[in-house]
Amino acid sequence: MIKKIERLRIAIQKSGRLGIESMDLLKKSGFQFRKSERTLMAKCEDFPLDILFLRVGDIPNMVKEGVVDLGIVGENTLAEKNYKEVQIVEKLGFGKCTLCLAAPKKSKIKSISDFSGKMIATSYANITRTYLSKLNISCEIVEMSGSHEIAPQLELADAICDIVSTGATLEANNLVNISQIFTSEAVLIAKENTKEILEEKHIEDFLMRLHSVLRAKKLKSVIMNVPNSSIQHISNILGSLKSPTIMPLAKEGWSALHSVIEENQEFWSTIKTLKKNGASGILISPIERVVG
Repeated sequence: MIKKIERLRIAIQKSGRLGIESMDLLKKSGFQFRKSERTLMAKCEDFPLDILFLRVGDIPNMVKEGVVDLGIVGENTLAEKNYKEVQIVEKLGFGKCTLCLAAPKKSKIKSISDFSGKMIATSYANITRTYLSKLNISCEIVEMSGSHEIAPQLELADAICDIVSTGATLEANNLVNISQIFTSEAVLIAKENTKEILEEKHIEDFLMRLHSVLRAKKLKSVIMNVPNSSIQHISNILGSLKSPTIMPLAKEGWSALHSVIEENQEFWSTIKTLKKNGASGILISPIERVVG
């Protein structure tokens, strides 16, 4: 029998972009807390949740050992250390980045095959070695904890493998992206084989709040003025979405139609189609949370 969790514990990165975005997600999910510079833990005021602020490399171990119930880390952290004792509960849609192989612009390295026999500086030795091994490319890995971009200039390596978000750092160091080998985003993790724990009430309630925000990020509230004669046709354009809310307007023969549209690749083409079929005054608004 699993011991009832009196207070849920989650570990997030104590600094950096991933930590900031993790706190933002928790606050948008309705968890009220204050982060103090003097402490590594914050207690929520309206929910039995304690938030621990740790180094990102320590979070998977804390989850594995059961010190915390949940954690937020990048997929790249899990893949590099191969943490088999933890599982991904949810992909969170932020903290997206790419692990890339890059070489100096003036280098003879122009394609992935050119890395054969070369020295590559990286903090992601396991991911890099595994990727190149699958392509039967043998190379020497120079493990560095940071400042990989300068390694070719110091002749410590022929190329690098590092996390790239915008590419500005590569450009500033006269490096060019040769190949993307791994994509990553923030994920919510728990201890492996914890189905029963995830069904524990506090965690269920926590995940419900989290899901409400994650789901809302993909949706937009849309209100438009529609001629009554076009209501059915407009509703058909909205397709598989639930029946829209229709409210009569003061202007005779017109109604306001309210619906929710997923913000995908077809979003703006759908809006354009709505306009062509009589919709006007289209108001598009973000949705804070969606439950159920």
